[in-house]
Amino acid sequence: MKSNNQTTITVIAIAIIGALIFSMFSSTPPAISFALGAMLTGLALHFMQENKNLILDELDPSQSSKTLYVGNLPYRANESDVKNLFAEHGDVFAVRLMKDKRTGKRRGFGFVVMNSQDAEHAIDQLNNQEYGQRTLKVREANEPKNADSLDLE
Repeated sequence: MKSNNQTTITVIAIAIIGALIFSMFSSTPPAISFALGAMLTGLALHFMQENKNLILDELDPSQSSKTLYVGNLPYRANESDVKNLFAEHGDVFAVRLMKDKRTGKRRGFGFVVMNSQDAEHAIDQLNNQEYGQRTLKVREANEPKNADSLDLE
């Protein structure tokens, strides 16, 4: 229901803007300008929705993603360093390194969102590998730790 209210407010706001633009450049009465602005808004929203549907239809289902946990990162590593490291093993969509809220310093772990087909390969290649004089811990983000790998990071 909230999104319908927001859409309605957006349509009215755009219609008012359209009415103002029409009234500035022509001598039409405000009611007609408002009606023209509302009709043009409706057409614009209709075509935007069609384009959105076309884009969604073109998306490749094989482009699903997985989020990987990356632990024991060097504190000086930044998002672009980690993205470049993982990009060697597949498509990287996003990197988020965690920071301490109080100090703003990096905490030594983060998350990498990758193409799900490439994620397993990246885990195999990068888990327990040295990076920046530290041994990386890489696994699927929501995967529980095994009892034998409860080492402190």
